[in-house]
Amino acid sequence: MKNIFETKETQAVINRINSLSPTAQPLWGKMSVDQMLAHCNVTYEMTFEDIHPKPKGFTKLMLKLFVKNIVVGDKPYKRNSRTAPQFVISDTKNFVEEKARLTDYLWKAQGLGEQHFSGKESHSFGLLSTQEWNNMFYKHLDHHLNQFGV
Repeated sequence: MKNIFETKETQAVINRINSLSPTAQPLWGKMSVDQMLAHCNVTYEMTFEDIHPKPKGFTKLMLKLFVKNIVVGDKPYKRNSRTAPQFVISDTKNFVEEKARLTDYLWKAQGLGEQHFSGKESHSFGLLSTQEWNNMFYKHLDHHLNQFGV
């Protein structure tokens, strides 16, 4: 897994994002490119913003037991996998704004660095290691950028 906390990897991902156009079509799945960018922003919203309610009780337990390893592990996502309701983007989004938000979030995470994320609690999965944060950030972006052929 590439290390999203390294400047060269962050820049490589941003270069891929910048190669997207508003008319890009997915190789699989139903999302438009603007929806995909908004969808990818949700991970960072959950990390840096207080706009999504945190799961509690039974829901949080189920996320830790059944979803966490899929999200933070090394194994790539399968195509057309189900997603959490908070990540479903059904309306049209502003491509330019979503792209700018995503690149800003990437630079923010990269600027904070690995140490900031070491043992930091995630929105849904409890305490994560730096490697788990990296996997969550990089794997999700890579999956969706591949979805759009970049």
